[in-house]
Amino acid sequence: MAAVEAQTLITPTREVFWNVPPAGVVVMYLLAFAALGVFAYGLARHVRMWRRGRPAARLHPVGPRLAAVVRHVLAHGRLLVDRVAGVYHLAFFWGFVALFAGTTVVFIHQDLHLRIMQGPFYLYFQSATLDVMGVVATAGVTAALVARYLLRVPRLRRGVLADAVILWLFALILVSGFLVEGLRIAGTADPWAAWSPVGHGVARLVRAIGMSEAAVRLSHSWLWWVHFALAMVFIAYIPFSKLFHLVLAPLNTYLQPLQNPGGVSLIDFERSERFGASAFTDLTWKDLFDLDVCTECGRCTAVCPASTTGKPLSPMNVILDLRDEMTRSAGASRRLLAGSVIKPEALWACTTCLACMEACPVFIEHVPKIVELRRHLVMEQASIPETMADALRSLEVRGHPFRGAALSRTAWVEGVDVRRLAQGQGAEWLLWVGCAAALNERNHPPLRALLRALAAAGVEVGILGEEETCTGDPARRMGNEYLFQTMARQNIETLARYGVTKIVTLCPHCYNTFRHEYPQLGGRYEVWHHTQLLARLIDEGRIKPGGAVAATITFHDPCYLGRHNGEYEAPRRVLGAVATGTVEMAQCREHSFCCGAGGGLYWAEERVGQRVSHVRARQAADTGAQVVATACPFCLLMLEDAAAAVESPVRPMDVAELVGRALAEGS
Repeated sequence: MAAVEAQTLITPTREVFWNVPPAGVVVMYLLAFAALGVFAYGLARHVRMWRRGRPAARLHPVGPRLAAVVRHVLAHGRLLVDRVAGVYHLAFFWGFVALFAGTTVVFIHQDLHLRIMQGPFYLYFQSATLDVMGVVATAGVTAALVARYLLRVPRLRRGVLADAVILWLFALILVSGFLVEGLRIAGTADPWAAWSPVGHGVARLVRAIGMSEAAVRLSHSWLWWVHFALAMVFIAYIPFSKLFHLVLAPLNTYLQPLQNPGGVSLIDFERSERFGASAFTDLTWKDLFDLDVCTECGRCTAVCPASTTGKPLSPMNVILDLRDEMTRSAGASRRLLAGSVIKPEALWACTTCLACMEACPVFIEHVPKIVELRRHLVMEQASIPETMADALRSLEVRGHPFRGAALSRTAWVEGVDVRRLAQGQGAEWLLWVGCAAALNERNHPPLRALLRALAAAGVEVGILGEEETCTGDPARRMGNEYLFQTMARQNIETLARYGVTKIVTLCPHCYNTFRHEYPQLGGRYEVWHHTQLLARLIDEGRIKPGGAVAATITFHDPCYLGRHNGEYEAPRRVLGAVATGTVEMAQCREHSFCCGAGGGLYWAEERVGQRVSHVRARQAADTGAQVVATACPFCLLMLEDAAAAVESPVRPMDVAELVGRALAEGS
């Protein structure tokens, strides 16, 4: 027995409930169950609201989704884009993860009677590591308080009082925990105190000021209950506050769209009673789940081209206004979501560029919700800006959205030899020209240059000619899903008639539609953007640009090629092969700034704030480049007009034009 007692004395550990009477332990467990009950009640309320939404399949595949959780939750991938905010969030995230793990160890040790809180593990983890991580968490919380209330970071302008409560609750839990630890060490003369540097420091301070043993015990008892009460308030408060993102954010990261992040659902017009989202039941459960995940960090609004140019759209406010309405009405609001909860002018300001979704650290999907609300405005209320309505009427009558266009779809072929599938001339590839390229003269040189480059590489390309019509992308983004499906089915029939399996196109909007949205209707093709095909042919040596374009070039990433489809490298590989020098804009790749044409806004009047395209043109000029290259007919048109308006010396050109120039100079 003496040997066992001696062994117990030299085994590093501590008494879990030192200075807490047995009755106090009973009260502690009762309060803990009460806090968990409140948490469960709050969670159940949210679950009931989410279940009002339509089905959505987001659980598979498991592997890539878990990898996303590791990258963006554990490693803070997106949060660290904003380096300062990311670092302090990482600090208190991992600090609290470690402290939660330490609490779990105490539960296992004390309540499950698995004596793991002892020996080297107790010294290295439960004492040293937890003290260090507590300091890390405290530093993170302090930095967050400074950023919000001293530096007043502009994007952190909502939820000031609620955030103060949360951050001070974090801080008080941490500080009270250190004080309780220090008083315990002082009151027990803990032989392992040195392994808890912060607690040891507090204990030395307690001894230095000469506190009596009774005072130490009384202070410890009082602070122990304060610390425990704060922790229970924290747990109970989670489902009723922004703290809920601690639970929901990892889940939403897992549930993110792995492909086609800006994709919208297909409406079954034979079965649907309502079109678009007028009520929460018209959204999916994932849409409703998104609303509760928002942390009000403001990153989405800070990068939104509409918001930053003075338009009446804040992606964050769209989510929060919907969330507030859902919470107020328990998901059964009688107000129309489109038009009442969210104002039409906000919905029509969205370019669907996905900048908001790319910036969101918790993977909220703003754009699909906006499109759903637009669908209700267009198909149920017949409410749409007049110039956009004109584009839709032109789509119905002429098969393209350019009302008043005088050119034919084949006017651009003058001077080039191209096969026409309608005349029975087969080809390996179909060149899908697209409305913006065919019907605007500024886009004819890129088309001709592309054809010449492909011919030089021995690639067989054909066109549909006058049988080509719009893919329907503008109609879908503007909210007329019925018109989109009508045009898409017509095109799928045409492509099937000519046996088309491989498509190359200059237009990222057409590329996105063929790649992600026609499969919803049975149209499946191998689809390449022209920069991807040019890059492959250059890599294979089938296109050999003999000359270098004597200009410094900066590249504007089209939203529907970049953020919508993840293609950033192909156009840069092409430019690297044809340019004497390249330079990046400050906002490039996944952080690129929109040209302003997406979401049907090419056909809208910008009457409020700055023009998005003008801002982008100035950003290109700031690089000092002579040429701003792009890979989208809409971007080229927008930047061409903007360069003239702001008197920019930077000349917009398509990547294909630059390849054509390099080939000409080489020959």
